[in-house]
Amino acid sequence: MNITENTNPQSEADDSEDKAKILSSLFFSSIFVLVLWIIQLFSFLTQLDLTHYGILPGEISGLAGILTSPLIHADFSHLISNSLTLFLLLFGILYFYRTSAVRVFFIIYFVDGLLVWLFARKSYHVGASGLVYGFASFLFFSGVFRKDKRSVALSLLIVFLYGGMVWGILPVDPQISFESHLFGAVTGLFCAFIFHKNDPPQIYEWEDESNAPENSDDLYDDGKSPEEADIDDDAEPDDFKRLY
Repeated sequence: MNITENTNPQSEADDSEDKAKILSSLFFSSIFVLVLWIIQLFSFLTQLDLTHYGILPGEISGLAGILTSPLIHADFSHLISNSLTLFLLLFGILYFYRTSAVRVFFIIYFVDGLLVWLFARKSYHVGASGLVYGFASFLFFSGVFRKDKRSVALSLLIVFLYGGMVWGILPVDPQISFESHLFGAVTGLFCAFIFHKNDPPQIYEWEDESNAPENSDDLYDDGKSPEEADIDDDAEPDDFKRLY
């Protein structure tokens, strides 16, 4: 007996596209975090202090730090505290908000740095924490503005995993650049608003109700009235049992 497997070409294409999105999101997130580790290892092995490549607010020489500051960390513990969170948040943006991801990344990267240079305390500011706060803010407020199931669920996940980060935008520790955290979060909110109409959520087959009949009885309607129904005279009593 030959059994023909029923396949849906559209479903297979969607699965293939989804796998490609996952792999590319993993790749670029990993590459960015790997670059941070390479720079930190270089600093450690050469014993070079790279913090003077950070942002120095109010100084023309400190403007270059807008580009280099997120790539530099004070020490390994600083880098470790950012790495996993940064990887997960960047993956979330690349995967769920694909058409907006590159613009969101660079807007948060440069606007956060510029605001730090304009308004922060006059001290070297280094680290990717501003990006972390910017990405988390973008993912959270995207759910607030979009209100679709996927974005709202992602927002709730961000609150559950990183809700405690809110304390980082307050000046509780003079050794921490709360300004970078605050401006990153504000920039992420801004990006969530201006891109909230991009990347509409994918509609899966089980969610598509456009082809569903308005009345579920239509699924069983053979077009005959009860008087016209054919009754099998040889039917057993069990055949008339109704299942609930």
